[in-house]
Amino acid sequence: MTQPAKSESTYAALFEDTSTELSSRRTGMSFQRTRMSADRTLMSVIRTSLSLISFGFTIHQFLGKLAESSDVIKGEPAKNFGVSLVVIGVIMLILGIAYHARFMWELRKQRSAMARNGLIHGESGFPPSMTLVTAVLLLLLGLVAITGMGFRLGPFG
Repeated sequence: MTQPAKSESTYAALFEDTSTELSSRRTGMSFQRTRMSADRTLMSVIRTSLSLISFGFTIHQFLGKLAESSDVIKGEPAKNFGVSLVVIGVIMLILGIAYHARFMWELRKQRSAMARNGLIHGESGFPPSMTLVTAVLLLLLGLVAITGMGFRLGPFG
């Protein structure tokens, strides 16, 4: 539920002192900095998950092709290791997305409460997180890769 925009005279009544007004604005900006920090944390999870998924997929494909072309090399244990790396990357990504979503929900709730109490302006909204969208897309790609590797289906089989 959105609150109607407050006029400058309402803010002037709430923040009669200039230092109080500036402090309120700094607090509002600190919420934006915290949101960006959460996005950076999710980006590091994405980077690590992407490394695990891509390395696991590469091991699986390379050793699978090598085992097909050679009678000496048995590639199942190494292929299973590759699948394991992809699974670990996907699980890590799921946990990172869940942590990010919960953290952002709590941050929005705290920010709304402070705006309701008149402690911050709360005029600027939180834009949608493109980092979260990227993480969800990578998660879907990882799930497709696991399915393809496990059942030899799709473009990754």
